[in-house]
Order: sequence, then structure tokens, then C-alpha cells
Amino acid sequence: MASLGFVGLGVMGSRMVQRLLDAGHQVTGYNRTRAKAQWLLDAGMKWGATPRAVAEAAEITFSMVTNTEALIAVTGGDDGVIAGLGSDKIYVDMSTVSPAASRAVAQQVKAKGSEMLDAPVSGSVITLEEGKLSIMVGGDDATFEKALPILQVIGPKVTHVGANGLAVSMKIATNLSLAVQMLAFSEGILLAEKSGIARETAVEVLLNSVIASPMVKYRGPFVLKMPDQAWFDVNMMQKDLLLALELGRQHDVPLPTTAITNEMLTTARGMGLAEKDFSILFEALARMAGNKNG
Repeated sequence: MASLGFVGLGVMGSRMVQRLLDAGHQVTGYNRTRAKAQWLLDAGMKWGATPRAVAEAAEITFSMVTNTEALIAVTGGDDGVIAGLGSDKIYVDMSTVSPAASRAVAQQVKAKGSEMLDAPVSGSVITLEEGKLSIMVGGDDATFEKALPILQVIGPKVTHVGANGLAVSMKIATNLSLAVQMLAFSEGILLAEKSGIARETAVEVLLNSVIASPMVKYRGPFVLKMPDQAWFDVNMMQKDLLLALELGRQHDVPLPTTAITNEMLTTARGMGLAEKDFSILFEALARMAGNKNG
């Protein structure tokens, strides 16, 4: 069993730790708010007072944080992950951040005698809990092979896509489709409803049609009833779309549907819906169409 560390125990990170604990691994964790991690401490996780303390205690340290700024915050400084690394350790960041920033952190990690992988995931809380999460990984081959058995505990489908930073690029390319699909699905439901078809009927038809991707199947019902807790909120999704638009600019790739969907996320934020799951795009569109309550 490996000695592992995990920094960032939010909705996804905490459940990843749970899977690692259930597999018998020793995990030392850190979160800005310790109270949110109490259930993991009760389940056997050890506590690290700082990200540095976590990295010092672990052979492989994982992180799952909100954005590029958060990655820099947990890795840098005297109390950061990098300060706790040493010879032959591995740092795996599972966040969706700027590819350039991820590569810069990888260089700092290498200077400490350690190796870094960027390993963002594709899936939701439900796919993670069901053991169906997929992981894309960037970094050198040898480091990937060392970390692979642990990554497969978190998710069974693990794909090495290339050098440092490329997995994050792949994740950004993946995530832009989630919001674009949700907006297109919302347009179809709203058009059917405005034509006189019950919303429930329209949802049933589309979820059993050729457009029903896995994402549409598990998020489509949210147009009928939103989850109490956002799986992935508007702000988080817009962060990913902005990363996509910036990457598109860098590589001269036009992203027209991404740009339009990004504007709809801004609309949702303007309506006070920023903390809702990004499937709230339906409500934003419905309000624009004259529906008072979505």
C-alpha cells in the first residue's frame, strides 16, 4: 500500500480520497477548511497542517484545486507542496488549469528532484462514485507507469496523452463540449415546450434520442429539477471555457460555439445564478424567452 497525500478536499477531491482509503492506502490530506474534511478524518485519513506537510509525508501527492491561482497558491511558498518534495517523489495535479502554468510548476517540481504529472479527469461526482471516471495524464512515461496503479483506483480508464501540460489541454478541449451540449439541449427543450409539448415529455424524448450523450443523460433531467448542490457550477464552467478560448487564440483555432456558450454563462451570472450547476443554462435561456421562473 502506498503513502499518499491529497491537497484540496472539495466535492471531487474528497471522494477520490475516500476511494484511496477504501483501497487500503494511507492518505494524508489538507484542505483550507478542516471541518469539511472531518468525515474523511473519521474514515482514517491523516491531517497535514499545510500542503508542504502533506508532500513531506507522502510518496505521491495529489491536488485538486479550483483554478490556476489556487494551484500556484498550494504549490508555492514555504508552506507549499513544492517545498515538501524531495528526491524521487511524484506530484500529481488533477485540477483544470492553464497548461502554461502547469508546465511551469512541473519545472519547479523537477528542480526539487521530483516529477510531476497533470492528470485532470472527465466525469462527475456520480461517475467517480460509480468507479467510471476517466483520467488523462501528461508527463514522462516512467513517472506515468509508477503512478498508474494509484490512478486506476480513482478511475479505471487512464490515458497517457503526452508531455506535461498536454493532459490539461485535452481536458479543456473536452470540457468546452459539456457546456455547448447543455446549451443545445436547453434550446431543444425550450423550443419544444414553447410549441406546446410538456417539458417532461420533451426531456424523455431527447434522452432517448441520438443526441443523448452520457453528459446529456445525467444532466438533462436537471431542467426538470436542479440538484441541491451544484456538481459543477457556472463559475467553474466559465473558468474552463475562458481557458479554452485563450488556448484557441494561442493556436488560431476558432471556437464559435464555445464563445456563444460563454456569453450565456455570463448571462446566468448576471441573473444571480453563478453558484448553480451549469445546467442552469436552461433557466437563463428560458428567462430570455419570457418564462418568469425558468
